[in-house]
Amino acid sequence: MEVVKKLFIIIIGALLIAIGLNVFLIPANVFASGFTGVAQLIATVIPLSTGILLFLLNIPVAILGWLKIGKSFTLFSFINVILTTFFLEITPVIEISSDLLLNAVFGGVILAIGAGITLKWGASSGGLDIIALILSRKSDRPVGIYFFLLNALIVITSGLLFDWERALYTLVTLYVSSRVIDAIYTRHVKLTAFIITKNADKLREAIHNRMTRGITRLPAKGGYSQEEKEMLMIVITRYELYELKKVIQEVDPSAFTNIVETAGIFGLFRKEG
Repeated sequence: MEVVKKLFIIIIGALLIAIGLNVFLIPANVFASGFTGVAQLIATVIPLSTGILLFLLNIPVAILGWLKIGKSFTLFSFINVILTTFFLEITPVIEISSDLLLNAVFGGVILAIGAGITLKWGASSGGLDIIALILSRKSDRPVGIYFFLLNALIVITSGLLFDWERALYTLVTLYVSSRVIDAIYTRHVKLTAFIITKNADKLREAIHNRMTRGITRLPAKGGYSQEEKEMLMIVITRYELYELKKVIQEVDPSAFTNIVETAGIFGLFRKEG
């Protein structure tokens, strides 16, 4: 049932991405972020559709992700890419508004909702998400640097190919998309989970069986109940958040968990796996 739910969410996410592109962004020549924007740009100069180009761009990335990140995450991400390509091919490209600002905003919002709910359920829209994660693991630099560089290239290229007004509207789409994804999910690459539990031994063992992360155990006491508990502290990447939630719900549904964004870490943090 969990896999069925995940696939259903991925299908909805892919459909929303396709609608955001074919109904708003592509008719207005306003570009999305990441590999989707790159596919849009290439489609304007060679006779291939955005969907097919998005699929082709993601094939080498999927192979790299399979080897470097993890099979489950990469598999579901590539399924999302395949479904996005399918929906882009069957959804008609229609213009419902000639207003560039409306197209940029609504296209960015709809596309970001699709990408955000996919991330929330332990997958991604592929492409830059996977590359940025691999590069950030290797260099330990913030993942935002890689998003910024590719998106800056998209904006500049759109300005050179079309006009700088459309490049500015592309910036609007990028900003709106990032804000919506932040609201649904988190763009922060590293997170810290503080888990208050009465079943620390079982939970620690379950987390270690599913994830390769260190855990710090601290004594804790309920301020109202006076119950003796433990707090488990674990630093993870955003791509592991879905898996961590699943483990906690399975082992100790009554555990209290606080997830906070981690600006930086020093010392040992496993970058591979």
